[in-house]
Amino acid sequence: MDKVQCIKCGKKISGGIYRIKEHIAQIKGNGSSCTKASKEDQEICRNAINEAKLKKKMKKDGGEELRSQVNIHNDPREEDIDVDQLKESFESMKSPRSLGPMDKFANPISPEACLSSGKSKLREQNIKNAFDKQRSATLDSWKLLVESVDQYGPGYVPLTIYDYTVPLLNKEIDRTKNLLKTHETEWRLNGCSIMIDGWSDRKRRSIMNLCVNSKLGTVFLSSKDFSDIAHTSEVIFEYVDQCIDEVGPDNVVQIVTDNASNNMGAAKLLKEKRPTIFWTSCAAHTIDLMLESIAKQSRFKKVIDQARALTAFLYAHHKVLAMMRSFTKKKDIVRPGVTQFASTFLTLQSINEKRLELKAMFGSHEWEECKFSKSVKGKSAYTTVVRLTFWSGVASCLEVFTPLIKVLRIADSDRKPSMGFVYGELVQAKEDIKIAEHSIPKNYEPIIEVIDARIKDRFDSPLHLTAHVLNHFYHYKNPLLHLEHDVTIGMIECMDILFPGDVDLQDKILNEEFPKYRDKESLFGKPVAVKGCSLNDARFDPASWWSNFGAITHNLQRLAMRILLLTSSSSGCERNWSAFEGVHTKKRNRLGIKLLNNLVFVQFNARLLSKQKREKDRSDVDTLLSNDSTTAQEWIVNDIVVFVVDDDDDDDVGGGMGGLGSRTPKYRTVRELYDENFESEDEEITENGDGDELDGDHFLGDV
Repeated sequence: MDKVQCIKCGKKISGGIYRIKEHIAQIKGNGSSCTKASKEDQEICRNAINEAKLKKKMKKDGGEELRSQVNIHNDPREEDIDVDQLKESFESMKSPRSLGPMDKFANPISPEACLSSGKSKLREQNIKNAFDKQRSATLDSWKLLVESVDQYGPGYVPLTIYDYTVPLLNKEIDRTKNLLKTHETEWRLNGCSIMIDGWSDRKRRSIMNLCVNSKLGTVFLSSKDFSDIAHTSEVIFEYVDQCIDEVGPDNVVQIVTDNASNNMGAAKLLKEKRPTIFWTSCAAHTIDLMLESIAKQSRFKKVIDQARALTAFLYAHHKVLAMMRSFTKKKDIVRPGVTQFASTFLTLQSINEKRLELKAMFGSHEWEECKFSKSVKGKSAYTTVVRLTFWSGVASCLEVFTPLIKVLRIADSDRKPSMGFVYGELVQAKEDIKIAEHSIPKNYEPIIEVIDARIKDRFDSPLHLTAHVLNHFYHYKNPLLHLEHDVTIGMIECMDILFPGDVDLQDKILNEEFPKYRDKESLFGKPVAVKGCSLNDARFDPASWWSNFGAITHNLQRLAMRILLLTSSSSGCERNWSAFEGVHTKKRNRLGIKLLNNLVFVQFNARLLSKQKREKDRSDVDTLLSNDSTTAQEWIVNDIVVFVVDDDDDDDVGGGMGGLGSRTPKYRTVRELYDENFESEDEEITENGDGDELDGDHFLGDV
């Protein structure tokens, strides 16, 4: 057996890396302890061992929790099953069997026990989204389906289309609504945001989604096909106004959408009818536009174009791609993001991390022997990788983009409400960019001008500024923050909007309660209160802080919590377009409108709830990463503009529920982010290419 030698004491230990960790951590039971390990070394190894044990336990507990959800019941439809015949077939199956992959998902159930209790039905909700091609195996619902099938055994009578579309769908709707009742309670207690997202599917049909966000997360409310309707401000306003009535006008604090002119027109109409509700711009959308504009500046654009040409060459030829992966240990360079610029940043970051491997590849004997090394693009890729100016340019891009990417991650994440952070983090980002540019005005001023132009009339609203000053992380760090002119005016205007005509309440908040917070009186000045806002990490929650220490200022406390629990983006609504692609199909007229909306309601909320649970369980998930390679296509193939497929004309939507969620397009329209109207188009776009197909998922593996 191979042995590992401790570099501290020199002792040779058999048993692998785990034993050497125990040796250094001085954990007794499996061998001697290291006599020369420092306290720090012991702590590092002990933490590594405990972390591995915790991950293993969490994985085991998660699997057991998942399996416990499978509950098969008696099904009266199967009373006519020939039990004797089934018993005969089971007799031939009773020989001992070895454990296999299925045992990871299935509880041991004897065939006799299944028969004696009668045949049972599958847990219906396990099927609803288990037909998504290629990614089925990653779904919890697929694992539950496998568990159910294994427990059931032979003799199952399939459900009919009526079972799926009437009783079982109604049951799923009731179950989903029950899951969302806690959200409705939260809306009444602390308010909520209505998020609007207009999008065009791969058939260029225009669909608008409405979601509701609160402290507990995002839930889907409704969608509407606007393909045959002009997207005027009046149409958008009427749809949003109906949603407000459904949620409750007193519960809605803000509407969040992008900056299209028709949306801004709808905002004016809402202001006339409901003056106490804010209409704000999506922070993720605006910051992404901000980054796109900066990336178009010549010194950044040149580096990005060189990097794209490099990756396009690496991914264009299987032999070159295999060579690259051999040097990067099967890690890919291209990293798809949730937006096109997210893909740009993540891929630049990946290239920079793998610069040594890329240099080693292009300096290797394998590259010299490769026929593509003699091609024009091969020589260009070689020149790019060995040129120092390229790598310094990549580093410069990352230094400038990283502060804004940090803000984008905050705005785009569902882990904690972001309204109280956007303005303050943008201010900090500008300072970080100045430092990255060595405080040279000619270098940072063009960047700051882009940022300020995007902030104006978007993130300097009364709601954003009030959230900024009520976030004690910024106010305690800068005690004079409330004296800044924009912040003072913004807070006073916010009081006017939220409490119109109630001068007494405004006076109590601004002149009596706010000074106690400003001057750190009573509970606000306690050491534990001050320490609670010293670090803006994943645990920091300004609304919880106000709940703990704001009792002496009851009205200000309620106001602060209501504002600081708001989202700043509509990205929680945007990220789930695929739920609609299986339902809003070209032949959707075969489905009744009510049935269609019910299907979307169930599918969308199931995905949202599942996503929120995964993100809560995994704090290391990068919110900018995406499983869909669509936004990274331009890093794989040059001159990609739009991807459209017309492969569902023959899909028989009425033929079975499986078809409703099973279509995953090879091409999807890349959603460009522009400040323009959300418009529908009557004609479909076709690709005027040379017929070559590109399936991005084929090229992208581990990152």
